[in-house]
Amino acid sequence: MDGEITKDELLRRARAVRLVISDVDGVLTDAGVYYSSTGEAMKRFNVRDGMGVELLREKGIATALLTRERSSIVSTRAEKLRIELCYMGIHDKRSHLPHIVEDTGFSLEQIAYIGDDINDLGILEAVRSSGLTAAPQDAHPSVLQRVHYICRATGGHGAFRELADLILGSAL
Repeated sequence: MDGEITKDELLRRARAVRLVISDVDGVLTDAGVYYSSTGEAMKRFNVRDGMGVELLREKGIATALLTRERSSIVSTRAEKLRIELCYMGIHDKRSHLPHIVEDTGFSLEQIAYIGDDINDLGILEAVRSSGLTAAPQDAHPSVLQRVHYICRATGGHGAFRELADLILGSAL
């Protein structure tokens, strides 16, 4: 696996995280979407992932959402979780990373990224050199080969919370 690092290095990187950037579909959701005749109707989110966002915030760690979709459902979820950094309609996530760094002032060493599919590969490659990368257990095989940490949980079923717990527990 390209992303493999020692447990000590994993924990060192986790301790440095000040911003967790998350893909939405396939990470915060199970990648399923319900459609009606009027379009996208529902996405399923896990409340434990939401608690992960809250626990990170309590420790001064910010969360950002980065998705290629433009969805009122995602913006509503971001508002509910008080996530101020919500980047929607971003097709080239890697090229958007400098904008996030500029918006937040965090360096790559202070960033964790969790993604699940091939459209996340570019940003995963950019972050993994000095930051922390993760994926849900059911991510695309090419993503699983390139991350530092593979969650035991699948997308939409606590993968984000698992990463949050890893980051929060690394300081102990």
